[in-house]
Amino acid sequence: MDPTQPKTPFPTRQMLVLAICRICEPIAFMGIFPYIYFMIKDFHMTDDDSKISLYAGMVTAAFTFAEFSTGVLWGRLSDKIGRKPVLLTGLLGTAISVLIFGFSPNLYVALAARAVGGLLNGNMGVLQSTIAELVTDKAHQPRAYTIMPVVWCLGSIVGPMIGGALAKPCELYPGVFSEGSIWDKFPYLLPNLFSAMICIIGVVNGILFLEETHSGKKQQKDRGVELGKWILSKLSWSSAQSESEEGASSQSKYDEWSSESQPLLSEQLPGYRTSENSPENSPRIASSDVVEEPREPLDLATGFHPNSKIFTRAVVLNVIAFGILAFHTMTYDSLFPVFLSTPHSENPTVRLPFKFSDGLNMPQQEIGIILSAQGIYSLLVNMLVVPWAIQRFGPLRLFRFLAVSYCLLYILTPYVVLLPDSLQTAGIYVLLVWKCTFSSMSFPSNAILTVNYAPSKLVMGSINGVAASTASLSRAFGPIVSGMLYSVGLRTGYSGLAWWFSALVAVIGGVVAMSIPEQPTMCEKSADDLEAQAS
Repeated sequence: MDPTQPKTPFPTRQMLVLAICRICEPIAFMGIFPYIYFMIKDFHMTDDDSKISLYAGMVTAAFTFAEFSTGVLWGRLSDKIGRKPVLLTGLLGTAISVLIFGFSPNLYVALAARAVGGLLNGNMGVLQSTIAELVTDKAHQPRAYTIMPVVWCLGSIVGPMIGGALAKPCELYPGVFSEGSIWDKFPYLLPNLFSAMICIIGVVNGILFLEETHSGKKQQKDRGVELGKWILSKLSWSSAQSESEEGASSQSKYDEWSSESQPLLSEQLPGYRTSENSPENSPRIASSDVVEEPREPLDLATGFHPNSKIFTRAVVLNVIAFGILAFHTMTYDSLFPVFLSTPHSENPTVRLPFKFSDGLNMPQQEIGIILSAQGIYSLLVNMLVVPWAIQRFGPLRLFRFLAVSYCLLYILTPYVVLLPDSLQTAGIYVLLVWKCTFSSMSFPSNAILTVNYAPSKLVMGSINGVAASTASLSRAFGPIVSGMLYSVGLRTGYSGLAWWFSALVAVIGGVVAMSIPEQPTMCEKSADDLEAQAS
């Protein structure tokens, strides 16, 4: 059978439920960027504006460093107890974190709040494992692995918009929020309260509608999902319909409600649960059409696959490339708002090509609009370009090209301050289009490589846990190192120093990406094994 033709239906409903859970985190994570510079300034940690970038980097890094310290543990735990409880714990941790952050009276509480969120959140790796178990057909991979980036883009639209619009409400909306109120005492509480409410909605959605995907846990009774089906049945059918369909299973009712009330991407799909070996899979799919992956026993005590080497050369190189990608992209995400916020230099000295120092002096509302526009563009790229690009070029070739080319973006970024004032805004948007296009294609490509090169889906939690921890460590050090270099650059007259360091890191990432070997994917190896057994 043609590998590009799907053998199973796309798990639309479960991907939708997972997307609702996922969108909470980018709203919370990205929401601080429009005001973080001004929040640090209000903490009065320093009178030197050039040092604010360092403290802002520390706030960003606190979450990712804490996430690194527990990422492998959450991945292993998800292999033992299932994906769903770990994902929901991460959402609760995010809600707690943003509430503490909103009430932060000083930098130390803000750092602690971000660290709490990172310690309780291992969702980055577990989410990839969940998608790998949901999407068992290689033909669906380009579409599946662009959905979560699309969701991240939606969150990155809403988050900065809310952060920029709701921070310091007493100054922005004095007629509604009076001085001396709690909103005056904690000027950054309101956007974080909004983020916490979104996270709670995500938790409720997950409890009621998210099905377990782990092969050893998904047959266990889930009272939350049962309650969700009961609620849907009461909301969606009249009593007469309920009587006529009394003999139907609750899953069939849920399938009917979903196909009638929640069509996604204009598709009418048959019944689908979480895997091709589900007893409730669609009757329209013959068993002969489905290539079952050979399953080897999983040692539940350790979470390791006993008969396979998990971390092959391809897996290790891909994880390293992912960590490097996370380092320089997080550096850009955290440094760019600070770059936009940096005041103009009073006496700028320009000696090209390298010696110049200046900022763009933008207010938080304008920064929020720019970051939201970035999210809108990323959304369009993920929906319209990324699936086509991955299908056209393949994930490995596409990832290699992007990794090698990234350095040019970082080399050119600081020079936007040298443009005439009338061209600076256009220059900013050109950089964002470039950055978003590359980022939108590189992360899904790497995620597909991680899944395809894994020895077995049974150890996806462990592999993605290590990958997530590697990325978290990179994302922790990236903002700190770039913040230090940016501060040094402003004082010495080389404001491009942090950007050029990122370019050097990107060059290393390109070398690693070119070293990733081409090898049969997990799906192809499984099919070959079956053919060998048949012969």
